[in-house]
Amino acid sequence: MRAVIAVAGMGSRFFPIGKTINKCMLPILNQPVVAYAVADCVAAGTREIAIVTAPGEIGRQVRHYFTEDHDLKDYFTARGWQDKYASVADLHSQADFTFIEQPRDDRYGTALPAIVAADFAGDDFLLVAGDDLLLRNDGGSDLADLAAARATAGAPAALAAATVPGAEAHRYGILHPRAAKSHQLLDQLLEKPDDYDEPTAYINISRTLLPADAMAYFQELIPAANGEYQATDAVIAFARDNDVLIHPVTGEYHDCGSPAGWLAANNAAAMPQA
Repeated sequence: MRAVIAVAGMGSRFFPIGKTINKCMLPILNQPVVAYAVADCVAAGTREIAIVTAPGEIGRQVRHYFTEDHDLKDYFTARGWQDKYASVADLHSQADFTFIEQPRDDRYGTALPAIVAADFAGDDFLLVAGDDLLLRNDGGSDLADLAAARATAGAPAALAAATVPGAEAHRYGILHPRAAKSHQLLDQLLEKPDDYDEPTAYINISRTLLPADAMAYFQELIPAANGEYQATDAVIAFARDNDVLIHPVTGEYHDCGSPAGWLAANNAAAMPQA
């Protein structure tokens, strides 16, 4: 199983600082947001990770973070600061990283990272957004749980879902399930419905485990009405022909793609663990 982590977004909601700093590199305590996604992929058993970046400075930051900086290492070693550098060195041994630059052209949307990483993805791949966060205090991994749940259900694909109160459903893409024995399979995705009247809702949080043949659905996409190539459209098309498991996550979900969400995630991460 490989992982594709998408961090090529422009981060316009963080402008002006988003012009220079990739939103996935903003810190949650002493680690950038994307480091938590990488750690979750590694905990799920992934050792080959492609990070799909934007061109230019904001892509360079991500590559630098996950690549050995020999000059910096020598600088720390010469001053006896090996212990301080050790946490950085651990990053580089977590997995084999491949960096794929997503071109800036007339295409836009959440499906493009999978499309540009098609040659990398392999037989099974995780498609993960690098600008959101699942916080757990039990040492577990929601991506490991996702892979295990897919195996138990015998489904070819699975996607992670956070649960929110129905009153908040209008803010998200809602996963509508169909029952199948002891688990739930994806039926359709409702984009930010105004009239949702159930007490709770499953929301899409951009963490999906897919087989190789799902890639064809990404490559055949046409833009949605808003002009975007949407990963959810590919997953929904795949679900019409195949079972896609909906797996509720254990972790506390935070969307770090906006200043308010990033601040809430930092506050939650700083709270004493139970």
